[in-house]
Amino acid sequence: MRVLLTGSSGWLGRFLAPRLREAGHSVTGLDVAPGIDTDVIGSVADRACVERLFAEHCFDAVIHGGALHKPDIVRYPRQAFIDVNVSGTLHLLEAAVAHGASRFVFISTTSLMISAAIRAGTANEAVWIDESLAPLEPRNIYGITKLAAEQMCRLIHDEHRLPVVILRTGRFFPEDDDTHRAPDGENMKANELLHRRLTVEDAADAHLLALERAPEIGFGTFILSAPTPFTRADCAALKTDAAAVIARIFPDAPALYAARGWSLPERIDRVYDAGLAERVLGFRCRTGFAEQLAALRDQAPSPVTHDPAYLSPKEAG
Repeated sequence: MRVLLTGSSGWLGRFLAPRLREAGHSVTGLDVAPGIDTDVIGSVADRACVERLFAEHCFDAVIHGGALHKPDIVRYPRQAFIDVNVSGTLHLLEAAVAHGASRFVFISTTSLMISAAIRAGTANEAVWIDESLAPLEPRNIYGITKLAAEQMCRLIHDEHRLPVVILRTGRFFPEDDDTHRAPDGENMKANELLHRRLTVEDAADAHLLALERAPEIGFGTFILSAPTPFTRADCAALKTDAAAVIARIFPDAPALYAARGWSLPERIDRVYDAGLAERVLGFRCRTGFAEQLAALRDQAPSPVTHDPAYLSPKEAG
């Protein structure tokens, strides 16, 4: 297929574009910043740019990852989030319909499911988060605009039957958390594989599968995260003594962590359940916490990329 990949210079784009080409697709990368897989420098907020690209390439499919993200809140006004995340998505959807594209994959975020109350962690037990969570009350402009873009996808599907798959990805960024500094980045990323993170390689593979299966699915929204070892029955204990729950499931985890100088989480306040993606989309992340522990046993590199120096290409330029 002829695929338009937006956000092609970003962290996911640099892994996804080669996989698309290896699968035999012709990829045109669009981004506001240059990159090895970016063919056109431009913004999805520029409707004329989007329409020109569709007219020139007659895309069969769109994978839309171009967006302003949560760390951008300190750098850009709210209007910029609306222009890029909402209007930009509408431009792509309408162009896809007008030019007869057969499928649309939208890269969304689990962040839009986290209200201020969930973020504060005031509940008596960990919040079990799957696609049925309601009401959705995003806590910032990033989440609000991504949710609005999801609703735009639903509307266009309902009106025009454009197959759309929305993937709410957990964390896969390589840099340090922009709000939490303890434990350190590599330790934190390992911990997050238990309940809210996936590798960028798994994220790329999921999008490739979503592209393939979108016409069969029609419309679907799926959480992407490494398979959690927890069940709903663990939620109360996770809030009071998560380390004990982890040690029960993975008896050698405390010793492996101690040998590395790492710490297991004392409390976990949310758990993402990616079961629907496995049951309906047919996707399960290859890498989870068990694979992280295996790397520690073998004294091998962590399967999760940690790069505290990483900077978004649009800022690096």
